[in-house]
Amino acid sequence: MTRRELAHWGRQPVQVAVGVVFPVMILLMFGYLIGGGRNVGGDYIDYLVPGILALTMAFGLESTVIAVTQDLNKGVIDRFRSMPMTNGAVLVGRSAADMLQSAVSLAVMIGVGYAIGWRAHTSAGGFLGAVGLLLLFRFAMLWIGIYLALLAGKPELVQAVQILVWPVGFLSNAIASPESMPDWLGTVVQWNPMSQTATAVRDLFGSVGGESGHVLAAVLWPVALFALFFPLALRRFARLSH
Repeated sequence: MTRRELAHWGRQPVQVAVGVVFPVMILLMFGYLIGGGRNVGGDYIDYLVPGILALTMAFGLESTVIAVTQDLNKGVIDRFRSMPMTNGAVLVGRSAADMLQSAVSLAVMIGVGYAIGWRAHTSAGGFLGAVGLLLLFRFAMLWIGIYLALLAGKPELVQAVQILVWPVGFLSNAIASPESMPDWLGTVVQWNPMSQTATAVRDLFGSVGGESGHVLAAVLWPVALFALFFPLALRRFARLSH
């Protein structure tokens, strides 16, 4: 199932390219056109790059939703269900392929960060730990997208997913410090799971805005989301056959 999803990359290179280029555009826009970096306590690029890496792991779920809903509406899922495979293999294959694409996108973004002057002031272990937290967050977000796709069953849900993802992404400390916001809004931002990931990643990278003590929360939030949405997705998928 994972090979099937990867084979789609060769037939849809534009979609793959857009998924990689879009977060690069966001990074460059906020870094050079929009970003002010109020109250970040240091160089804004040093603060921004880890935040955009976290933001990248939340964006792009619409491609997952489109793929799942298209398979549902074309009857592909029914054909797979008649084959001797584990009930959740279709969904796991989808998530595995998407994780590979996310890893590629993350590598490109880190490369762009280095190209514009950002540096990770940490050990190899800290660097790999930060990358691991980012991919863990992405994995949890993918299963939210898969469940929402199965719940709606129509490609039209893509627009709804985009509406949900943007507030979650921007109501975080990915691009601005909570200290620059009204008190009530800053509190909401600090409780956002993405903020926990961004803060922990900044700490592990040795970047501006990093605070120790957030790594545990950055692990527990994605694990909790995965523990909730993974069984929900499998249960919903099983019900489609009835």
